[in-house]
Amino acid sequence: MQLGMIGLGRMGANMVRRLMRGGHECVVWDMNPASVQALAGEGAIGTSSLEDFVAKLEQPRAIWIMVPAGDATEKTVNDLGARLHSGDIVIDGGNSYFKDDVRRSKAFREKGINYVDVGTSGGVWGLERGYCMMIGGPKEVVEHLDPIFKTLAPGRGEIPRTAGRENISGTVEDGYLYCGPSGAGHFVKMVHNGIEYGLMQAYAEGFDIFHNANSEQLPEDIRYDLNVADIAEVWRRGSVISSWLLDLTAMALLEDPELKSYTGFVQDSGEGRWTIQAAIEEAVPAEVLTSALYTRFRSRQEHTFAEKILSAMRKKFGGHLEPRSGPK
Repeated sequence: MQLGMIGLGRMGANMVRRLMRGGHECVVWDMNPASVQALAGEGAIGTSSLEDFVAKLEQPRAIWIMVPAGDATEKTVNDLGARLHSGDIVIDGGNSYFKDDVRRSKAFREKGINYVDVGTSGGVWGLERGYCMMIGGPKEVVEHLDPIFKTLAPGRGEIPRTAGRENISGTVEDGYLYCGPSGAGHFVKMVHNGIEYGLMQAYAEGFDIFHNANSEQLPEDIRYDLNVADIAEVWRRGSVISSWLLDLTAMALLEDPELKSYTGFVQDSGEGRWTIQAAIEEAVPAEVLTSALYTRFRSRQEHTFAEKILSAMRKKFGGHLEPRSGPK
């Protein structure tokens, strides 16, 4: 199947590579010509402008946008809307706000253009591990795109089947799910990221307790000089709190036990805030997720070992780098 990809950053470029490995034809465009040239050298069809990109795609076109949420996505969507035709498909695979999806899909529907929102999880590891996808939009359009989703997804792998799913069909065990109409995919991914904040914060606070277990403020007979890297490693093996985030934490602590290369300045990408807003609108208590978000705000003022743990995990799973200095 042919797919156009706009945005060849950490995730977009690797998604193209995974699709080409799966036998799909990829037409690519990015504001950075070097990124286009690099993938063209690997077998993608490079383009020199948005006009050239659209022209090289067969109708009905399928175009995946993988650019930062917000203004960059809004501009790209609008620019495409002025150039596409009825029957074409625009897929937003970034972390857009689900209410923006609803608005955009309504505007595109008037032109006969299909709009699909895909919450995509996998970060910089997705090329090999695959991408977990949460999808919203017209069901028949999503079904048409199934070969793309199936190639990008992790597949069943070695994960044991959940008891009782033996006679249930669907794609969830392959790592992608049709969640519902426009906005549903990004809504599910939004809450996914809100939960991620809470999980990361729980690990960070636990390791901070270990890090301070030898404090001089404690009586000598209950001071412990603990190897946090070894604790992370042993928890990976049979523990009820093992996870991929813990795997990444173990890697970071082995490389830098004191996390001296991190300041503890922890960014938030927006989904955590939107999750809390949704909780407020639904009158759902979300104490843990709210606290985790507020801790990220606080991290920009003072830095603890817990915040360095958070920074380390963000770098490991998504390649997110700390800013060189806090906001001025």
